[in-house]
Amino acid sequence: MTTPAAARNPFVAFFDRIATGPGRPVLTAVVFAVTLACGVAQLVHPPLYDAMNRDAARIEAGEWYRLVTGMFFQDGRAMGLVFNLLTLAVVGAFAERVFGRARWLLLYFGCGLFGQFVSYVWLNPVGAGNSMCVAGLLGALTAVAMVASRRYGVELPVRFRIMAFAVPVLAVAGTLAHDNHGLPALLGLALGFLLLPAPVEVAQQ
Repeated sequence: MTTPAAARNPFVAFFDRIATGPGRPVLTAVVFAVTLACGVAQLVHPPLYDAMNRDAARIEAGEWYRLVTGMFFQDGRAMGLVFNLLTLAVVGAFAERVFGRARWLLLYFGCGLFGQFVSYVWLNPVGAGNSMCVAGLLGALTAVAMVASRRYGVELPVRFRIMAFAVPVLAVAGTLAHDNHGLPALLGLALGFLLLPAPVEVAQQ
């Protein structure tokens, strides 16, 4: 659409040009609700966390389901739950609007499962949380922002372009510092380039 608001707000113009997904982030809302339910359940019944988290010793004993359930429970308890849900709501909604639901699922759970596995074998053998899933979505959105000008003809403000190019640097630095969010973000970045929405002019042909 072409409106005064779109002309003033580069993000409105940006999403108008590249959005391939639905207007309402239903998938984000569903995952949000499931993650919230799991988080509340573990707060009400704390032993549930120990039964569902990513625990290397128990995974090696055959409880591989923990690599999946670890994406829905939170090692940060109440504060971790609130923070991770807020970031999911914001980043998830943007990513669903840009990439659509099928690619959102691939990015969210693909990067999340990758992060859980790498954490299990190397970075952080015990823990849980959906933050690595969100890191994957953020990486994918970073890829879109990096090519906004040449691919979509949208000039984002300089500060946002700097932030976009800082993401992979921070992801590498975080990994070297033994943070387990860097590698999922880098995978999301790589997948984001592979799954870039076509420019509107191309998509409509």
